[in-house]
Amino acid sequence: MATARDIRRRIRSVTNIGQVTRAMEAVSASKMRRAQQMVLASRPYADRAWELLTYLASQPAAGKVLHPLLEEREIRNTGLLLITPDRGLCGGLPTNVLREAVSFVDRQPNPVRIVTIGRKGSSFMHRYGGDISADFSGIPDLPPMTDITPIAYLVIEDFLNGTFDQVCMVYTQFVNTMIQRPVTRQLLPIEPAAAEATRTLSYTIEPDPETVIGEVLEGFTVLQIYQAILDGQASEHSARMVAMRAASENAEGLAEDLTLSYNRARQEAITKELLDIAGGAEALAQARAAAR
Repeated sequence: MATARDIRRRIRSVTNIGQVTRAMEAVSASKMRRAQQMVLASRPYADRAWELLTYLASQPAAGKVLHPLLEEREIRNTGLLLITPDRGLCGGLPTNVLREAVSFVDRQPNPVRIVTIGRKGSSFMHRYGGDISADFSGIPDLPPMTDITPIAYLVIEDFLNGTFDQVCMVYTQFVNTMIQRPVTRQLLPIEPAAAEATRTLSYTIEPDPETVIGEVLEGFTVLQIYQAILDGQASEHSARMVAMRAASENAEGLAEDLTLSYNRARQEAITKELLDIAGGAEALAQARAAAR
């Protein structure tokens, strides 16, 4: 059985860990609020931009492709943009998004080359044996668009020059503080909106779809990648805050259990010492009686 000194040492260790997790929870809560505000503020614009892109892609073009980013061709090589956290301690979020990526890769009948954003995805794909064509780690929190543009244009250029015939994204979509959902989404070529959806939309396109789509297509594609990264960061900070809160509560519960064990050990030690004293006194008394 552990001694009172050992238990006291464990209580001190658990308490210190709880203080660290509380501090990490506070930091994650602060980052989470800023990330949530940013992702929720930009999401309506990104959703409407994607709606506009799919609408433009569905416009008739007299037998020709309006833009190379809309060209559907035989899929020989697939590009996967994998967005994961740089750090752990955020519960099952990295595992969930990596499981989604592995499922996507396993479903493809053709080779998949991966562009990773985040160290978790990069390190896992190296172990998994994935074909990593580029790695971008250390993306700052709430990155400016200028930090994301080179990543987006790398993917776009690989699609235009035929390195990729299809580009998909796997990332974590932020729903709320408790729910973060891993999703797979095709980025390129941009899929035309369904006929039912186009009937409910009404856009006046001037001077013509070809000119408009040539101006906005690449910029809106960059925006979709930027929005996915913001979703991933908001999800990461939310998951880490929840995980650190659970760890802090577990540390408190363990410290209470250890304190109870410590008190029992102390009581047992004190009782044993009292019994030893009483036994010694009784033996001394008997010895004195015998001497008389």
